[in-house]
Formats: sequence, C-alpha cells, structure tokens
Amino acid sequence: MVDDDFTTLAAATADSDPLRGLQAMAEMRAEIERLEAVLVRRARNDGVSWARIAAVLGVSKQAVHKKHGGKGLLGGRA
Repeated sequence: MVDDDFTTLAAATADSDPLRGLQAMAEMRAEIERLEAVLVRRARNDGVSWARIAAVLGVSKQAVHKKHGGKGLLGGRA
C-alpha cells in the first residue's frame, strides 16, 4: 500500500457516515496486520529473538509467537 492510500484511509475515518469510517478502519487494520507480519518475518530472518520482537510490539513472547510463529519463519522455532 502506498503512503497516500493509507493517508486517504485515515482521513476517511472522519467521514460523517460512520459505516464509511468503519470500512476505512477495517482496511487500515488489514494493512497494518500485513505489514506487521512482513516486519516480524524480516526480523526473524535476521536472527532476532521472539522475546525482542515481543518487547518491541508490547506483547508477550507467547502472543507474538502464536500469531507469527507458523511454518515458514525459520521453522517457527522459539
């Protein structure tokens, strides 16, 4: 997603129609989730521990591992 697209979505959350605002919020959430997965994968491929990733995200090691530790991330090792 291009920065301008995300900015447009953010602005749309202030739409007078709450359903349009909610739709924009849902699209932003999906993009944030996608980007988080990409960055976690990159961090793991660079050898960053689950504990360090969890600390940066402000969640437990178990939570981040459960969410992103599936197959394909260096075997999902802890």
